[in-house]
Amino acid sequence: MNMSAKPVLGMILKGYPRISETFISNEILLLERLGFSIHIFSMRQPRENFSHGSVKQIRANVDYLPETILVPLPRFLYHNFRLALRIPDLYFQTLKIAFRRFLRTHKPATFKHFLQAGYLVQKLLPGTGVVHLHAHFAHSPASVAMFAGRLSGLNFSFTAHAKDIYTSDPRQLCEKLSLAKFAVTCTEYNRRHLKALADGDAAPIHRVYHGIDVNLFSTSTAPFSRTEEYNILTVARMTAKKGLPTVYKAIRRLRDIGYPVKHTLIGDGEDRRRILAFIRDLGLESEARWLGTLPHHIVLEHYRQADLFVLGCEVAANGDRDGIPNVLLESMAMGVPVVATTVSAIPELVEDGNTGLLVPPGDPERLAEAMARMLTDKDLRQNVIDAGKKRIEEHFNNRELILQLADIYRQEIPEFRSV
Repeated sequence: MNMSAKPVLGMILKGYPRISETFISNEILLLERLGFSIHIFSMRQPRENFSHGSVKQIRANVDYLPETILVPLPRFLYHNFRLALRIPDLYFQTLKIAFRRFLRTHKPATFKHFLQAGYLVQKLLPGTGVVHLHAHFAHSPASVAMFAGRLSGLNFSFTAHAKDIYTSDPRQLCEKLSLAKFAVTCTEYNRRHLKALADGDAAPIHRVYHGIDVNLFSTSTAPFSRTEEYNILTVARMTAKKGLPTVYKAIRRLRDIGYPVKHTLIGDGEDRRRILAFIRDLGLESEARWLGTLPHHIVLEHYRQADLFVLGCEVAANGDRDGIPNVLLESMAMGVPVVATTVSAIPELVEDGNTGLLVPPGDPERLAEAMARMLTDKDLRQNVIDAGKKRIEEHFNNRELILQLADIYRQEIPEFRSV
């Protein structure tokens, strides 16, 4: 490859930009501000017609891989054939790894990821100056990074988040951990899980919280004073792990015992029809409104109007679960008290009775009790707001956390030690 004077970090993403992955775009922007040069390889075209403002500030070049197999198959085959002629031994050694992985799970996506990696290495990588490949998410992006790393001779690494950890085949994930230069994950809960899964046969696994821009979310909410109704807010994808049925059962419970509440849900997802039907079945059409996916500046305004933020996270039937939802960080930074569940790494952020209230997942009565307590106990409420803001400022400031991540890149990748 024609290496540029400045080393470039190749970032392999599932999609770019994505409205639900501001933590990734923020990370890229902050790394650029620290002097890192980044080239993005996206496995999907953008699927929303708007993006957060931070995306417009990112300078990284972006290349898109073909998303499917059938239509772009001639392109895939052409560039993979050329690559196989150029590096036959290495190509077929890597293809053997793909076959081995396919035989474990019988998922044809394995070969799509292999072909995408070959396309990336032969068509997109030359001349970029990329010296290391890093994938966000441990499933398909890390698979492409693993194959591309083998085919190009570059080291690869990946950041593991939540669903990608707990719904991946453990054998496939262990193999990636053993072949990677290093891995990063966003909670201590995840780090311990990955270390136990690898059982000593793994690259270094670093924990770096995502964090948020505390300046962006530092706007104070209006002084709390109930007039007509309490405004309760949830920002979440409409998917099983978010525990939305539990939230709505708790809202129904509050209404039944006389609390005047209004609930707003911002977000969309595969369970939309089921959740909206559930709201109707509970008779909450007048108390609950669904606004879909909204731009960030509008979400901020809803935080400012909220009296309480609630999230009912749970472990889905397929093992999927959250890490630390960024919306909890945002709420606490905005001075909106939170009520959530004890699932996964949420207790690493929300300390029950101190920075919020926690209840077991799937327990609407306990959730309703905690919500009522947070709405009516003025001393608790103020203490939680103050402690929550302090915790975000001290432990989840992304401008501080990005320095930890940059140090990991510098320590693990010699080419970046001078950045």
